[in-house]
Amino acid sequence: MLTGTPLDIALLLAGVVALYVGAELLVAGAGRLAMGIGLRAATVGVTVIAFATTAPELFVATIGALDVSSDIGLGAIIGSNIANIGLVLGVAALITPLQIGSVVMRRHVPCMVFAAVLVVVLGVDGTLSRLDGVILLLALACFTGYLLSNTGSDTPPITDDPAAGSGASARDVALVVGGLLALVIGSRWLISGGIGLLSAFGVSEFVIGLTVLAFGTSLPELAASVVGAVRNETGFVIGNIVGSNIYNILAVLGIVALITPIEIAASTLRFELPVLVGFTLGIVAMMGNGRELTRVDGAVLVVGYGIFLTLLAL
Repeated sequence: MLTGTPLDIALLLAGVVALYVGAELLVAGAGRLAMGIGLRAATVGVTVIAFATTAPELFVATIGALDVSSDIGLGAIIGSNIANIGLVLGVAALITPLQIGSVVMRRHVPCMVFAAVLVVVLGVDGTLSRLDGVILLLALACFTGYLLSNTGSDTPPITDDPAAGSGASARDVALVVGGLLALVIGSRWLISGGIGLLSAFGVSEFVIGLTVLAFGTSLPELAASVVGAVRNETGFVIGNIVGSNIYNILAVLGIVALITPIEIAASTLRFELPVLVGFTLGIVAMMGNGRELTRVDGAVLVVGYGIFLTLLAL
């Protein structure tokens, strides 16, 4: 009989809830805080919101690497990016066909492909070193600078939002602090519960990161994308996932590698990383076909994600 399983399940579920609440608090507080000091809406979107949606992965990967091993962080990021494409975009496309905007295809999608290929190139020697972490963060800085340099032509300044230019408020600061605390606590609960539950079945730390932790950290994107699809805000759905996958690799793996070098197993180079690149190139091909993700595309993505999980379990 497995001991501690009910507690592990409780910690796992509590961790997922805490991560979701933390991300929501951070988005609300940081978004209003940024607009309060006069930033454009588009600038807030590509900086504050992008960081907030990546925050669960960042905290889980960093705390996992420090408390357990770098396998947790690497597995969580690879698994999260695959889940974002196969599960999140797949489910959203099943709800409603997703239109692909020209700006996303021209500016963001190539960066997502570049990030996926870059992590494979840097990891082909079996390690993401501190130097590799610096390279990833430099690529992140270039990507963010590129986005910021183009936001001015996309969205006019905010003039009718009561929060715009009103300065920082204690409430917004409290939301940011509360969100960060919830993310830290939720990360620890999710890692503890996931490891405790699956370790009892002999599952490795890397696979735990690829599955349970990856799914848990992708829940904010899944919830937001489902809501966006139901409301027919398809541009938001696509931008959310493409941006999240870029920041997951460049920001999260860059930071983790800078803290502690990440060892990459030969099996990961042969299977998980090629699967990540395959999903990335596959979604680009689907997006380029009529600039729309159809329900058929959504079904293919969800089935593909299911096959990936099945192969992991073998």
